[in-house]
Amino acid sequence: MTKKEGLPLARLRIVVGRARHQASALSSGLRELGAEVVEIPFIEIRKPRSYEPLDSALKNLQRYDWLILTSVNGVDAVWQCLRRLRLTKKHLRHLKVAAIGPATSKAIEKRGIKVNVVPEEYVAESVVESLRDQVAGKRVLLARARVARDVIPRELRKLGARVDVVEAYETVIPQSSRTRLRAMLKNSKRRPHIITFTSSSTARNFVALLGTNVWRGRPRSRKPSPIEGIRLASIGPVTSSTLRELGLPVDIEATEYTVPGLIKALAAMEPGV
Repeated sequence: MTKKEGLPLARLRIVVGRARHQASALSSGLRELGAEVVEIPFIEIRKPRSYEPLDSALKNLQRYDWLILTSVNGVDAVWQCLRRLRLTKKHLRHLKVAAIGPATSKAIEKRGIKVNVVPEEYVAESVVESLRDQVAGKRVLLARARVARDVIPRELRKLGARVDVVEAYETVIPQSSRTRLRAMLKNSKRRPHIITFTSSSTARNFVALLGTNVWRGRPRSRKPSPIEGIRLASIGPVTSSTLRELGLPVDIEATEYTVPGLIKALAAMEPGV
């Protein structure tokens, strides 16, 4: 038995659908555990359609008490704009900052900004709970993707906060992945054992890329599902909920809603793929 064959993910082919520039951490972690990794991005990060709302908010940071960022992409987008506007960390010193999880928090702190709140669970509902007693009468800036869940602004407004939501970036479907994904699923020698999903957007875009009935287990049509026999792995409950809404099962779900948590869940899964 080779050294690789003794690893928990040996002989497993796993698809990583993260955006191309973010796939490395998940891919390298899976390879270290013996997996063969195929990177096919289900999501692409693009600049917002207009920078005007974000620019306006950043030029008037003195009006805000809180800044909330819900992804590393949001952090990158905000700091790109800050540099373009020639604003520095001193313009953010008065702000309290909330990050949805440890990766987002780390990205903020690398820019020299203290993060005041990281919720216990890395989902929107937990962000709201963490801020429950701190936002009444406060003005909050939430910089996020163009399309996102409205839990944070809706619930914070119920708590008495004044929330401005600005688009920092948008997520789109990478059309170049369509041919690769379909060809891989049709090739019996290249079909993956597991497909990973790290956000609701990756789940929705996966279905859009296939452009067909992907229901697995109980076909809605006479045609077999293109993902029959493939396990689906989710980074957490929000992504899992989206997968189920799309008619897809969730075979593996991380208990810690992070990339390391997803790797750990895959390493610990029961055999039988």
